[in-house]
Amino acid sequence: MRRKYYRERIRPVDFEKRYEKVVIIKRVTKVVAGGRRFRFSALVVVGDGKGIVGYGLGKGKEVITAINKASQEARKNLIRVPILHGTVPHDVEKKFGATKVLIKPAAPGTGIIAGHAMRAVLEAAGYENLICKVIGSSNPHNVVRATFEALMELKDPYTIAQYRGISLEKLFNG
Repeated sequence: MRRKYYRERIRPVDFEKRYEKVVIIKRVTKVVAGGRRFRFSALVVVGDGKGIVGYGLGKGKEVITAINKASQEARKNLIRVPILHGTVPHDVEKKFGATKVLIKPAAPGTGIIAGHAMRAVLEAAGYENLICKVIGSSNPHNVVRATFEALMELKDPYTIAQYRGISLEKLFNG
């Protein structure tokens, strides 16, 4: 039986925001009898650069209102992700809708090789060296959601060793 690893949720009170990135702002139009009504939608990613990251979607009549709502929503959706020497512990591949993302660890000095939406999430989380690829739809909403799903799939080596009841040296050396 395979054990499912769940990411712990972070309380917004314990979170110290260092990074906030607006991924996309869209203008949405509703046609009514008197003309058009404009509203705005914003997708925001927040993080502390030390392994805590969250995203949120906000809507409002003004751009600032939408961004503020999205930022508040992002603080409610925080997760903790494992960082091992500035990169991910292992390869991960996840699909959300028509979007599929691949995240692979990279050697020090590589930097983050990723698209705009995925880069925002990974920089906010605190990763320094990664190689990533988006396959299929590049819709920023789906890319962010797929990236979060992939990050939640990551397993920390320390947790795996503790779960198996072995030392880290035995885990890495076989």
